[in-house]
Amino acid sequence: MGQTKSKKINISAIQMCSKIAEKQANFDKVQQLIERDVKQDVDIIILPEVWTAGWSPKNFRASAEDLNNSETINFLAEIAKKYNTWIIGGSFITKEDEHYYNTCPVLNRSGQLITTYSKNHLFSYYGSDEDKFVEAGKNPVMVDIEGIKTGLTICYDIRFPEIYRAYRKAGADLLINCAAWGLKKPVPWECMTRCRAVENQTFLVALTQSGYIENDEWNIGHSRIIDYKGESVTEIKDQNEGAMTAQLDFNEMYEFRSKCTCINDIRENYEVLTV
Repeated sequence: MGQTKSKKINISAIQMCSKIAEKQANFDKVQQLIERDVKQDVDIIILPEVWTAGWSPKNFRASAEDLNNSETINFLAEIAKKYNTWIIGGSFITKEDEHYYNTCPVLNRSGQLITTYSKNHLFSYYGSDEDKFVEAGKNPVMVDIEGIKTGLTICYDIRFPEIYRAYRKAGADLLINCAAWGLKKPVPWECMTRCRAVENQTFLVALTQSGYIENDEWNIGHSRIIDYKGESVTEIKDQNEGAMTAQLDFNEMYEFRSKCTCINDIRENYEVLTV
């Protein structure tokens, strides 16, 4: 999108608590929340990480689908067509031969699968073992959504500013982080999501699951849409389920960028001199 072109978009992001290993129940919940909370004139609907299966890596492979014959893609396609909206489908587990991935699908208003992004960084700390059940994706993926260049990331990716800077250098105006973030790590969630928006002067959707997971673990909730100055445009506090909706004005963002040109001060190389 050229910076002289007027553009506003309406985004709805769904915060929800998935039931572990109960795909149909999670389909039903998504449908109910969208029917209850999403208006017909929305341009993009976004879902959280592993919403089809919940955050339970040991159950990931049992929920895996082939992208060429995927009930999740078919489900999302029906929503896209019904609401005439793009879908950034959070993530679900996909299988290619014997390879498994944590995959974010993007569908257009016609329900066509446009692209996918596989999580580049796998969270395998503090008792979590995602890397035992899925493989890391190889590349960042940026998709043009009707003129809005949108960079896709999933959960633990937020700890790596390099991927977000790469998106910004490639022209991103909107960054997405679909997550299932744990309640025990509130400061990184609050801090890093805001930082990724500020340092790249982009809107950022920080969407996570809410509610109980299993084994005394909880999702953090508190999803937000953050603007290019780090301010919350809209949010869902605590463990509530539902949609947060906002209209994003990219003209205002471009105006801000034209006055605060710190991106131009980035050096190509930061060689460290050790003394």
